[in-house]
Amino acid sequence: MSRKGSMSGHSKWNNIKNKKEAVDSKRANVFAQLAKQIRIAVKEGKSDNPQFNPGLRLALDKARAANMPKDKIQRAMDKGMGRGAEGAAIQEVTYEAFGPGGVALIIQAVTDNLNRTGGEVKFILSRHGASMASPGAAKYMFHRSADGQGFEPTMTMEVTATDTGALQLLIEALEENDDIEDVFTTWKPSAVASAPPVA
Repeated sequence: MSRKGSMSGHSKWNNIKNKKEAVDSKRANVFAQLAKQIRIAVKEGKSDNPQFNPGLRLALDKARAANMPKDKIQRAMDKGMGRGAEGAAIQEVTYEAFGPGGVALIIQAVTDNLNRTGGEVKFILSRHGASMASPGAAKYMFHRSADGQGFEPTMTMEVTATDTGALQLLIEALEENDDIEDVFTTWKPSAVASAPPVA
């Protein structure tokens, strides 16, 4: 009886823990997207003063409505202005990788610490069955987008349902990182292999 109660309590804790992790992950992803909007608004408006930057004012309103922490908001504005922690210079860096199913990825980041960001990207990739690629190994599968800000694949790849799930988790994990701006892939979601219909 006590064992059953103990197991039931353990199961309940696992359910609570899993739900909390899902909520935390969703919140982190929202904050990452808001941080990106703030950085872009500051960069394009050339000002971190919302009184003189309407785009930033709108982005800040969204961030506050989502209860984004003040330190994350400030860090995003600093990056937009090219300021890093303790006056460190902000640098743009591009990583190349291969993910589940052999899908190629280009990861764009903005950081004040290349070693930290590089280590975090490698860690995220390794946790999700992906690996860093040597320069040019993945990039040849892309060309620059028309606005010159991103990349578009010159080819797309079909993936299995299993690889689809793994890729989604990988991309979410990358986008949750504060330093990562964009993730581009050769994955074509609409080309996911589907199971045959049940007769």
